[in-house]
Amino acid sequence: MGTVELRPAATIMLVRDGSEGLEVFMLRRNLRSDFVGGAYVFPGGAVDDHDRHENLEAVCAGRTDAEASAQLGVERGGLAFWVAAIRESFEEAGVLLAYGPDGAVVRLDDPGAGARFASHRRDVDRGARRLVDICAEEGLRLAVDGIFYFSHWITPEGAPRRYDTRFFVARAPDGQVPFHDDHEVIASLWVRPSEALARHRAGEFELIYPTMRSLVTLERFASADELLGAAAAIEEVPAIEPRIVEDEGGGGYRIVLPGDPGYDDVVPAVLPEGVPMNKLLVRREHVPVTEGGR
Repeated sequence: MGTVELRPAATIMLVRDGSEGLEVFMLRRNLRSDFVGGAYVFPGGAVDDHDRHENLEAVCAGRTDAEASAQLGVERGGLAFWVAAIRESFEEAGVLLAYGPDGAVVRLDDPGAGARFASHRRDVDRGARRLVDICAEEGLRLAVDGIFYFSHWITPEGAPRRYDTRFFVARAPDGQVPFHDDHEVIASLWVRPSEALARHRAGEFELIYPTMRSLVTLERFASADELLGAAAAIEEVPAIEPRIVEDEGGGGYRIVLPGDPGYDDVVPAVLPEGVPMNKLLVRREHVPVTEGGR
């Protein structure tokens, strides 16, 4: 089995209170994407060099790098995961979790501000400018204090791309309307977790397993306040690393999870070219008892 680089990544679940309960914002990946094309996901992506700027603490409110690193269980550089989550939210969904010069979460519903930040979004998306540069120009501080570490998923060995992904959760800000970038992602919606899961079971809403399990966890909460309160109280987030195995009888490939019989003994399979991660089956509904620190 060839070695595939394990890339650090961050994903953010933006939530709000809808008329029928908690809702989460989701995006559909481009059908032509070579990684989980067509699947519905939360905003997120790899932590890049721009997220690791040496002066991050100067533009981040309420969390130091030492505190962030300790929570993630890394030696240093943990704050970059929060910054990456905010950047991906801005690039893919147009939502910027940041405080303005007045100390309030920035609003983009003013036409002038909306047009200006749309330009900033394009610049950040194509790598022309860093998010920290936008913060300096606009007098912003990134709202890392309102973003909570929630779960930790590692892409199985044998996948064509592998990510070491930290999942975060945050309340969607007022005065901002999320919308997809129509590039990496081609559709977007607010949806109740239970509705997304029901549509997935009906075969009309593709999900990869970490997203599905996150939705199962989210549907336990009645409101954004309840969810964020629970997330803020999480003390330990274990890593969950599924494994890809070839199904008995040559019937395809499936996911085996920590705690499943034989998990420690299986030989991970290499996923053949053309078999997408979002098409893999899970033999049974398995909820890791430590998922999400709960």
